[in-house]
Amino acid sequence: MQFIVIGHDGNDEGAPARRQAARGEHLNFGRELHAAGKWLYAAALLDDAGSMNGSVIVCEFPTREALQREWLDREAYVSGGVWKRIEVRRAAVAPFCAVK
Repeated sequence: MQFIVIGHDGNDEGAPARRQAARGEHLNFGRELHAAGKWLYAAALLDDAGSMNGSVIVCEFPTREALQREWLDREAYVSGGVWKRIEVRRAAVAPFCAVK
C-alpha cells in the first residue's frame, strides 16, 4: 500500500534548530527505509526564502499501522519535535514511476 506522508515543521523560533539537530538521524534512517523499498521518494518542503520547513515522503508499507510502527514511531523528526503536524494519505504512484 502506498502513502504520501507530509510532515509540517513547527513555525516557532526554535524550529530550524530542532530540524538541524535531528537531520542526520532522519537521513540515515531514510536511507535504510529507501534501501528496504519502504521509502520511494522524499523531498524537503521549502518556504519562500528557501529554508526547509517540512517534508514529503512517498512510501510503501503493507498497512497504515505498519507505517506507524516501522517508521513514524522511530522517526527522529517526530521524537525530536520537528514535525508538529503529520498528514498521511493513501496514494498510488503512477506505473511509470513505480520502483521496479
